[in-house]
Amino acid sequence: MSHIAAVTLVVPDYDEAILHYCEGFGFDLIEDTDFGNGKRWVLIAPPGSHETRLLLGKASTPEQIAAIGHQTGGRVFLILFTDDFARDHASFSAAGAVFTEAPRQEPYGTVAVFRDRFGNLWDLLQPKN
Repeated sequence: MSHIAAVTLVVPDYDEAILHYCEGFGFDLIEDTDFGNGKRWVLIAPPGSHETRLLLGKASTPEQIAAIGHQTGGRVFLILFTDDFARDHASFSAAGAVFTEAPRQEPYGTVAVFRDRFGNLWDLLQPKN
C-alpha cells in the first residue's frame, strides 16, 4: 500500500508559517529539524491527520519566491476536511484567512474557498455523512 506522506508548501519564512498554520489554524507541529544554513525540515498537519503532512519549504530563489501562493496557477491547492464547518470558518477567519465566497451547499457537503496569509487557496469542506 502507498500513500502521499507530505506535500511541500512554499512559504516565505518558517517561523511565520508555523505561527500562521499552528497557532492560527490549530495545526500540529509534527517536526522541526534544523539542518543549518537556514534549512529546516518542518512538518505540520491538521489535528487528527495520520498520514498526509505539509512540508513547509522556505523559498530561497526568485522562482520559489514568485511561486508562494501560486503553486497551482490560481486553482484551489489544498482541501481541508472539517467535522464542524461553522467552528472552523469562524476560527480561520479570525486567524487571517480570507474567504473568497460565502459558504455553499453542494451535493458532497458544505464548502467555501479561502485564501491563507500566503495567498494559497483552500477548500474548507464538511463532507455530508
